[in-house]
Amino acid sequence: MVQRGNNRLPCFLNDGDRLRYLQLLRELLPASGVRLHAYVLMDNHVHLLATPAATGDIGRMMQRLGRRYVGLFNARHGRSGTLWEGRYKACLVDSERYVLACYRYIELNPVRARMTDDPAAYRWSSCAANLGRRPHSGLSPHPAWRALGTTEAERTAAYRCLLDEALPDDLLAEVRHYLQQQRAWGRDDFRAMVEAKTQRFAGTRPAHRPRRVISSDK
Repeated sequence: MVQRGNNRLPCFLNDGDRLRYLQLLRELLPASGVRLHAYVLMDNHVHLLATPAATGDIGRMMQRLGRRYVGLFNARHGRSGTLWEGRYKACLVDSERYVLACYRYIELNPVRARMTDDPAAYRWSSCAANLGRRPHSGLSPHPAWRALGTTEAERTAAYRCLLDEALPDDLLAEVRHYLQQQRAWGRDDFRAMVEAKTQRFAGTRPAHRPRRVISSDK
């Protein structure tokens, strides 16, 4: 999921803001029934990869987190009004390679933004914790991440190899496309299952409608 600052403006002005956001997130996770797998705090947006225990858990957690953080942010910086660009956007993700692609998409964000060459060096993401370089009480490894190896050392080594490979442009575009439209990203049978359970279309639509051609023939 992604939540952006209003008009693409910063939602974090300093490290104190980032620490406060992460503190609130860690506090809300147990009560919300949400397991957090990966995150990154950029200057004007946040990415989270999480699994809810039940329908609606994510929405309730994000609503509480957003409201509490905005109140603290406004008080700290002497401002008022909205901070976020509307409601967060999220998409359902299939297992296996799709989940691991989301891990990489999130934790390689600072590298794509040319803020660092090593994603684990960026302080405001889960990357260092997922590589075993620092503790993080709020994270819960996803089963797809655990399947990378039989031991912690094997899993972190395998994940480090994945991070060393940049995501292909077509995969980046695919992630962004599904997230923007808030659709189910995965195999055809996964989308069919989501549609059956939700009674809603789970695929994506073309970003732009094809231009209508008007013939001059009578």
